[in-house]
Amino acid sequence: MIGISPRQLEVFAAVAELGTVRAAAERLHLTQPAVSMALAQMESRLEERLFDRARRRLHINERGRALLPRVQEALVRLREIDRPRPSDRTALGGALRIGASNTVGNYRIGDLLGGFVARHPSVTIDLAIGNTETILERLLDFALDVACVEGAVTHPGLQATAWREDRLVVCAGPDHPLARRRRLRAADFSGQQWILREPGSATRSLAERALARLPDARASIELPQTEAIKQAVIAGLGLAFLPAVAVADSVALGRIALLATPFLDLHRTLWLATGRDRYQSEVLGALLADLGTVAAAGERAPARRTDGGRAAASRARSSGPHER
Repeated sequence: MIGISPRQLEVFAAVAELGTVRAAAERLHLTQPAVSMALAQMESRLEERLFDRARRRLHINERGRALLPRVQEALVRLREIDRPRPSDRTALGGALRIGASNTVGNYRIGDLLGGFVARHPSVTIDLAIGNTETILERLLDFALDVACVEGAVTHPGLQATAWREDRLVVCAGPDHPLARRRRLRAADFSGQQWILREPGSATRSLAERALARLPDARASIELPQTEAIKQAVIAGLGLAFLPAVAVADSVALGRIALLATPFLDLHRTLWLATGRDRYQSEVLGALLADLGTVAAAGERAPARRTDGGRAAASRARSSGPHER
Protein backbone atom coordinates (compact mmCIF):
# COMPACT_ATOMS: atom_id res chain seq x y z
CA MET A 1 0.00 0.00 0.00
CA ILE A 2 2.78 2.45 -0.87
CA GLY A 3 1.38 5.95 -1.11
CA ILE A 4 -1.69 5.32 1.04
CA SER A 5 -1.69 7.47 4.17
CA PRO A 6 -2.87 6.55 7.68
CA ARG A 7 -5.61 9.17 7.30
CA GLN A 8 -6.92 7.42 4.18
CA LEU A 9 -6.93 4.12 6.05
CA GLU A 10 -8.91 5.71 8.90
CA VAL A 11 -11.40 7.16 6.45
CA PHE A 12 -11.86 3.84 4.68
CA ALA A 13 -12.43 1.97 7.97
CA ALA A 14 -14.88 4.59 9.28
CA VAL A 15 -16.92 4.66 6.07
CA ALA A 16 -16.93 0.84 5.98
CA GLU A 17 -18.39 0.72 9.49
CA LEU A 18 -20.80 3.67 9.31
CA GLY A 19 -21.90 3.56 5.69
CA THR A 20 -21.97 7.31 5.00
CA VAL A 21 -19.42 10.05 4.40
CA ARG A 22 -21.26 12.30 6.83
CA ALA A 23 -21.07 9.84 9.73
CA ALA A 24 -17.41 9.11 9.03
CA ALA A 25 -16.64 12.85 8.90
CA GLU A 26 -18.31 13.39 12.29
CA ARG A 27 -16.37 10.54 13.89
CA LEU A 28 -13.02 11.66 12.48
CA HIS A 29 -13.68 15.40 13.01
CA LEU A 30 -13.18 16.12 9.33
CA THR A 31 -15.28 17.88 6.71
CA GLN A 32 -17.33 15.74 4.35
CA PRO A 33 -15.33 16.92 1.30
CA ALA A 34 -12.11 15.89 3.09
CA VAL A 35 -13.49 12.41 3.73
CA SER A 36 -14.69 12.04 0.14
CA MET A 37 -11.32 13.18 -1.17
CA ALA A 38 -9.35 10.80 1.07
CA LEU A 39 -11.52 7.87 0.01
CA ALA A 40 -11.25 8.79 -3.67
CA GLN A 41 -7.47 9.08 -3.38
CA MET A 42 -7.21 5.65 -1.78
CA GLU A 43 -9.37 4.07 -4.48
CA SER A 44 -7.29 5.85 -7.13
CA ARG A 45 -4.07 4.45 -5.65
CA LEU A 46 -5.52 0.96 -5.67
CA GLU A 47 -7.05 1.50 -9.11
CA GLU A 48 -10.35 -0.07 -8.04
CA ARG A 49 -13.53 0.81 -6.20
CA LEU A 50 -13.95 -0.28 -2.59
CA PHE A 51 -17.59 0.77 -2.25
CA ASP A 52 -20.75 0.67 -4.34
CA ARG A 53 -22.67 3.95 -4.29
CA ALA A 54 -26.46 3.77 -3.91
CA ARG A 55 -29.04 6.14 -2.41
CA ARG A 56 -26.52 8.40 -0.67
CA ARG A 57 -24.92 5.44 1.10
CA LEU A 58 -21.69 3.62 0.46
CA HIS A 59 -21.94 -0.17 0.48
CA ILE A 60 -18.61 -1.92 0.87
CA ASN A 61 -18.00 -4.30 -2.03
CA GLU A 62 -16.15 -7.61 -2.22
CA ARG A 63 -12.75 -5.94 -2.70
CA GLY A 64 -13.39 -3.61 0.23
CA ARG A 65 -14.46 -6.47 2.51
CA ALA A 66 -11.31 -8.39 1.64
CA LEU A 67 -9.16 -5.34 2.41
CA LEU A 68 -10.87 -4.25 5.64
CA PRO A 69 -9.25 -6.75 8.05
CA ARG A 70 -5.75 -5.74 6.92
CA VAL A 71 -6.61 -2.06 7.23
CA GLN A 72 -7.99 -2.58 10.74
CA GLU A 73 -4.85 -4.46 11.73
CA ALA A 74 -2.64 -1.70 10.33
CA LEU A 75 -4.58 0.95 12.28
CA VAL A 76 -4.27 -0.99 15.53
CA ARG A 77 -0.51 -1.29 15.02
CA LEU A 78 -0.21 2.42 14.20
CA ARG A 79 -2.15 3.39 17.33
CA GLU A 80 0.11 1.22 19.46
CA ILE A 81 3.17 2.98 18.03
CA ASP A 82 1.66 6.45 18.35
CA ARG A 83 -0.02 6.22 21.76
CA PRO A 84 1.54 8.12 24.66
CA ARG A 85 3.21 5.90 27.21
CA PRO A 86 2.15 6.18 30.87
CA SER A 87 4.55 8.00 33.18
CA ASP A 88 5.55 4.54 34.38
CA ARG A 89 7.17 3.24 31.20
CA THR A 90 6.55 -0.35 32.28
CA ALA A 91 2.79 0.22 32.66
CA LEU A 92 0.31 -0.94 30.06
CA GLY A 93 -1.55 1.81 28.21
CA GLY A 94 -3.97 2.08 25.32
CA ALA A 95 -7.66 1.56 24.65
CA LEU A 96 -10.06 -1.36 24.40
CA ARG A 97 -13.48 -1.47 22.78
CA ILE A 98 -15.42 -4.17 24.60
CA GLY A 99 -18.91 -5.47 23.87
CA ALA A 100 -21.04 -7.26 26.44
CA SER A 101 -24.48 -8.77 26.29
CA ASN A 102 -27.03 -7.65 28.86
CA THR A 103 -26.37 -10.18 31.60
CA VAL A 104 -22.61 -9.68 31.46
CA GLY A 105 -22.68 -5.90 31.01
CA ASN A 106 -25.18 -5.23 33.80
CA TYR A 107 -24.50 -7.97 36.35
CA ARG A 108 -20.99 -9.36 35.77
CA ILE A 109 -19.04 -6.26 34.81
CA GLY A 110 -16.97 -6.52 37.98
CA ASP A 111 -16.02 -10.10 37.13
CA LEU A 112 -15.22 -9.10 33.57
CA LEU A 113 -13.20 -5.92 34.07
CA GLY A 114 -12.72 -5.16 37.78
CA GLY A 115 -9.35 -6.84 38.24
CA PHE A 116 -7.99 -5.74 34.86
CA VAL A 117 -8.89 -2.07 35.41
CA ALA A 118 -7.32 -2.13 38.87
CA ARG A 119 -4.07 -3.59 37.51
CA HIS A 120 -3.95 -1.39 34.39
CA PRO A 121 -5.38 2.05 35.28
CA SER A 122 -3.87 3.67 32.16
CA VAL A 123 -5.99 1.55 29.81
CA THR A 124 -9.14 3.29 28.53
CA ILE A 125 -12.24 1.08 28.35
CA ASP A 126 -15.11 1.76 25.94
CA LEU A 127 -17.93 -0.62 26.87
CA ALA A 128 -20.96 -1.30 24.65
CA ILE A 129 -23.94 -3.28 26.00
CA GLY A 130 -26.54 -4.86 23.74
CA ASN A 131 -28.12 -8.19 22.92
CA THR A 132 -25.89 -11.01 21.76
CA GLU A 133 -26.83 -10.70 18.10
CA THR A 134 -26.04 -6.99 17.93
CA ILE A 135 -22.80 -7.24 19.87
CA LEU A 136 -21.47 -9.99 17.60
CA GLU A 137 -22.44 -7.96 14.53
CA ARG A 138 -20.40 -5.05 15.86
CA LEU A 139 -17.47 -7.36 16.51
CA LEU A 140 -17.66 -8.61 12.93
CA ASP A 141 -17.79 -5.00 11.70
CA PHE A 142 -14.53 -4.23 13.57
CA ALA A 143 -16.35 -1.78 15.85
CA LEU A 144 -15.28 -3.88 18.87
CA ASP A 145 -12.04 -5.62 19.84
CA VAL A 146 -13.59 -8.34 21.99
CA ALA A 147 -17.05 -9.41 23.17
CA CYS A 148 -18.45 -11.35 26.11
CA VAL A 149 -21.84 -12.87 25.36
CA GLU A 150 -24.13 -15.63 26.55
CA GLY A 151 -25.29 -16.64 23.10
CA ALA A 152 -23.66 -19.12 20.76
CA VAL A 153 -20.85 -17.78 18.56
CA THR A 154 -21.32 -19.46 15.18
CA HIS A 155 -19.97 -17.06 12.55
CA PRO A 156 -16.86 -18.40 10.77
CA GLY A 157 -15.20 -15.00 11.11
CA LEU A 158 -15.24 -15.27 14.90
CA GLN A 159 -13.74 -17.59 17.47
CA ALA A 160 -14.82 -17.96 21.08
CA THR A 161 -13.52 -19.39 24.33
CA ALA A 162 -15.78 -20.49 27.19
CA TRP A 163 -15.41 -18.11 30.12
CA ARG A 164 -18.00 -18.98 32.79
CA GLU A 165 -21.16 -20.93 33.36
CA ASP A 166 -24.45 -19.10 33.89
CA ARG A 167 -28.05 -20.17 34.46
CA LEU A 168 -31.58 -18.89 34.17
CA VAL A 169 -34.27 -19.35 36.81
CA VAL A 170 -38.05 -19.35 36.54
CA CYS A 171 -39.43 -16.31 38.37
CA ALA A 172 -42.86 -15.40 39.67
CA GLY A 173 -44.36 -12.74 41.86
CA PRO A 174 -44.47 -13.76 45.53
CA ASP A 175 -48.29 -13.97 45.42
CA HIS A 176 -48.45 -16.10 42.29
CA PRO A 177 -50.35 -19.40 42.87
CA LEU A 178 -47.38 -21.50 41.73
CA ALA A 179 -45.14 -19.76 44.27
CA ARG A 180 -47.07 -21.44 47.07
CA ARG A 181 -46.53 -24.98 45.78
CA ARG A 182 -43.60 -27.09 46.94
CA ARG A 183 -43.44 -29.47 44.01
CA LEU A 184 -44.07 -28.51 40.43
CA ARG A 185 -44.46 -30.52 37.25
CA ALA A 186 -44.39 -29.38 33.66
CA ALA A 187 -48.19 -29.76 33.54
CA ASP A 188 -48.59 -27.15 36.29
CA PHE A 189 -47.42 -24.46 33.86
CA SER A 190 -50.24 -25.09 31.40
CA GLY A 191 -51.82 -21.82 30.24
CA GLN A 192 -49.42 -19.57 32.16
CA GLN A 193 -48.55 -16.16 30.78
CA TRP A 194 -44.84 -15.52 30.12
CA ILE A 195 -42.79 -12.36 29.81
CA LEU A 196 -39.95 -12.73 27.30
CA ARG A 197 -36.92 -10.82 26.06
CA GLU A 198 -36.78 -9.55 22.47
CA PRO A 199 -35.64 -11.67 19.49
CA GLY A 200 -31.85 -11.64 19.17
CA SER A 201 -31.41 -12.08 22.90
CA ALA A 202 -29.67 -15.22 24.14
CA THR A 203 -32.04 -15.28 27.10
CA ARG A 204 -34.97 -15.33 24.66
CA SER A 205 -33.53 -18.26 22.73
CA LEU A 206 -33.01 -20.39 25.83
CA ALA A 207 -36.45 -19.43 27.15
CA GLU A 208 -38.09 -20.53 23.88
CA ARG A 209 -36.41 -23.91 24.07
CA ALA A 210 -37.63 -24.33 27.65
CA LEU A 211 -41.17 -23.23 26.76
CA ALA A 212 -41.29 -25.88 24.05
CA ARG A 213 -41.22 -28.44 26.87
CA LEU A 214 -44.15 -26.87 28.72
CA PRO A 215 -47.81 -27.32 27.74
CA ASP A 216 -49.80 -24.47 26.23
CA ALA A 217 -47.20 -21.81 27.02
CA ARG A 218 -48.12 -18.28 25.92
CA ALA A 219 -45.96 -15.16 25.67
CA SER A 220 -48.04 -12.20 26.84
CA ILE A 221 -45.39 -9.47 27.01
CA GLU A 222 -42.08 -8.86 25.23
CA LEU A 223 -39.60 -6.46 26.85
CA PRO A 224 -36.05 -5.45 25.82
CA GLN A 225 -34.48 -5.18 29.28
CA THR A 226 -33.97 -7.60 32.15
CA GLU A 227 -34.83 -4.94 34.72
CA ALA A 228 -38.14 -4.21 33.00
CA ILE A 229 -39.01 -7.90 33.05
CA LYS A 230 -38.18 -8.09 36.76
CA GLN A 231 -40.59 -5.25 37.50
CA ALA A 232 -43.28 -6.90 35.39
CA VAL A 233 -42.86 -10.15 37.34
CA ILE A 234 -43.04 -8.29 40.66
CA ALA A 235 -46.23 -6.60 39.44
CA GLY A 236 -47.79 -10.01 38.80
CA LEU A 237 -47.94 -9.70 35.01
CA GLY A 238 -46.58 -13.18 34.35
CA LEU A 239 -43.73 -15.64 34.74
CA ALA A 240 -40.26 -15.13 33.30
CA PHE A 241 -36.92 -16.80 32.69
CA LEU A 242 -34.22 -14.52 34.12
CA PRO A 243 -30.51 -14.84 34.91
CA ALA A 244 -30.02 -16.02 38.50
CA VAL A 245 -27.40 -13.32 39.06
CA ALA A 246 -29.91 -10.63 38.04
CA VAL A 247 -32.64 -11.57 40.54
CA ALA A 248 -30.61 -12.53 43.62
CA ASP A 249 -31.33 -9.24 45.43
CA SER A 250 -35.06 -9.31 44.62
CA VAL A 251 -35.33 -12.92 45.82
CA ALA A 252 -33.55 -12.06 49.07
CA LEU A 253 -36.02 -9.19 49.64
CA GLY A 254 -39.02 -11.44 48.98
CA ARG A 255 -40.11 -9.48 45.89
CA ILE A 256 -39.57 -12.41 43.51
CA ALA A 257 -40.16 -16.12 44.09
CA LEU A 258 -38.11 -18.80 42.34
CA LEU A 259 -40.01 -21.80 41.00
CA ALA A 260 -38.22 -25.14 41.09
CA THR A 261 -38.08 -26.65 37.60
CA PRO A 262 -35.60 -29.56 37.68
CA PHE A 263 -37.23 -30.89 34.49
CA LEU A 264 -35.82 -27.90 32.51
CA ASP A 265 -32.18 -27.39 31.56
CA LEU A 266 -31.57 -23.67 32.02
CA HIS A 267 -27.77 -23.65 32.09
CA ARG A 268 -25.69 -21.82 29.52
CA THR A 269 -22.14 -20.70 28.83
CA LEU A 270 -20.71 -17.19 28.75
CA TRP A 271 -18.28 -16.78 25.84
CA LEU A 272 -15.34 -14.50 25.08
CA ALA A 273 -15.37 -13.81 21.34
CA THR A 274 -12.69 -12.26 19.13
CA GLY A 275 -12.22 -11.89 15.39
CA ARG A 276 -10.58 -14.83 13.69
CA ASP A 277 -7.00 -14.24 12.50
CA ARG A 278 -7.02 -10.58 13.54
CA TYR A 279 -4.00 -8.85 14.95
CA GLN A 280 -4.13 -8.90 18.75
CA SER A 281 -2.89 -5.75 20.41
CA GLU A 282 -0.80 -5.84 23.56
CA VAL A 283 -3.74 -4.49 25.57
CA LEU A 284 -6.22 -7.05 24.21
CA GLY A 285 -3.76 -9.86 24.82
CA ALA A 286 -3.36 -8.71 28.42
CA LEU A 287 -7.13 -8.65 28.98
CA LEU A 288 -7.64 -12.14 27.55
CA ALA A 289 -4.79 -13.50 29.64
CA ASP A 290 -6.22 -11.77 32.71
CA LEU A 291 -9.69 -13.22 32.16
CA GLY A 292 -8.25 -16.68 31.62
CA THR A 293 -6.38 -16.48 34.92
CA VAL A 294 -9.42 -15.21 36.84
CA ALA A 295 -11.70 -17.85 35.35
CA ALA A 296 -9.29 -20.60 36.30
CA ALA A 297 -9.65 -19.58 39.95
CA GLY A 298 -13.33 -20.51 40.03
CA GLU A 299 -16.68 -20.53 38.25
CA ARG A 300 -14.81 -21.38 35.04
CA ALA A 301 -16.66 -23.05 32.22
CA PRO A 302 -15.09 -26.27 30.93
CA ALA A 303 -12.12 -25.44 28.70
CA ARG A 304 -13.30 -25.40 25.10
CA ARG A 305 -13.45 -23.24 22.04
CA THR A 306 -15.83 -22.65 19.20
CA ASP A 307 -14.43 -22.00 15.76
CA GLY A 308 -17.10 -20.81 13.37
CA GLY A 309 -19.73 -22.85 15.22
CA ARG A 310 -17.66 -26.05 15.43
CA ALA A 311 -17.75 -26.75 19.16
CA ALA A 312 -14.90 -28.66 20.73
CA ALA A 313 -17.31 -30.40 23.07
CA SER A 314 -21.06 -30.78 23.43
CA ARG A 315 -22.62 -28.20 25.70
CA ALA A 316 -25.85 -26.79 27.02
CA ARG A 317 -25.90 -23.35 25.44
CA SER A 318 -28.03 -20.45 24.37
CA SER A 319 -28.03 -18.75 20.99
CA GLY A 320 -29.05 -15.29 19.95
CA PRO A 321 -25.57 -9.68 21.71
CA HIS A 322 -25.75 -8.72 21.94
CA GLU A 323 -28.90 -8.29 24.78
CA ARG A 324 -30.34 -4.91 24.38
